[in-house]
Amino acid sequence: MSANNEQLVRDFCEACGRRDIDELLTFFTEDAVYHNMPMDPVRGTDQIRNVLGLFVPTSSEIAWTIHNIGSNGDVVFTERTDRFVMGDKSVDLPVAGIFEMRNGKIAKWRDYFDMNAWTSAFS
Repeated sequence: MSANNEQLVRDFCEACGRRDIDELLTFFTEDAVYHNMPMDPVRGTDQIRNVLGLFVPTSSEIAWTIHNIGSNGDVVFTERTDRFVMGDKSVDLPVAGIFEMRNGKIAKWRDYFDMNAWTSAFS
């Protein structure tokens, strides 16, 4: 089970690079919770779509590199560098991500990162 969950998270991170919000939403349960820790959590695929809409369409490149991944049952931990290119600006953002899985989909996703690194890159 853990290996399948890790592969699903790897597949999700790879899919982010294709910048297709509809595809990304297929990875989530209908009631999934997405929480970028510097911000308030959102619940459900409609709200997740809204948050992804803030940065996916405006990015000309998204590439998430997983440096370390591990799991315990239905919980998958990642250490990543998330690269975003928007116009002539870019950021390589260190991220620790936790994914909680249910029935082969992401039920909870929490990312921990330095919001100042994001805002400094794109301000």
